[in-house]
Amino acid sequence: MRLSLLFATLLTLVFSPVVAEETLALIKPDAVKQNKANEIIHLIRENGLEINQVKIIHMTPEEAGHFYKKHKDRPFFQELTDYMSSGPLIAMILESDNAISRYRELIGTTDPKEALPGTLRALYGTDRGENAVHGSESADAARDEIRYFFCENHKRATPAFKTQGQSKPKIASKIGSACFFMSK
Repeated sequence: MRLSLLFATLLTLVFSPVVAEETLALIKPDAVKQNKANEIIHLIRENGLEINQVKIIHMTPEEAGHFYKKHKDRPFFQELTDYMSSGPLIAMILESDNAISRYRELIGTTDPKEALPGTLRALYGTDRGENAVHGSESADAARDEIRYFFCENHKRATPAFKTQGQSKPKIASKIGSACFFMSK
């Protein structure tokens, strides 16, 4: 009896799919404008993070405000939304074992002057505001942020409602358990 239980456990371990963790990565407008995206992507991949989906978008101030709504009462909110809507950015879904912590370690602390040498923010950021990259802080944040940018075609997201007549890339937001496209 014990041998069959051991065999069943081993079969489960061998044939169970390993689900890697996902996180959202953004290459912010300052790094895109300075043509640093290729170098950043190279370092992301060199550090064992797989890029599953990518899109280039240019957020409106309203879209940036919705994405950073948790900071709306902070004194830097307006500056942040103006900056994030100042030019195109690159949104990516990264995947690997411990993707969130691995990417957070790779990007470094918010302030590039305090970030460890070799981290993305130390290499490419200029200050706390223009710090080159964004990474999800937790599993819940990663899920919500991925749905925000990739809801319409992300394999793990709730299906999005289609909108008509929009020519620019769509940015989705999560409301409850469903995703909706932001309307203008």
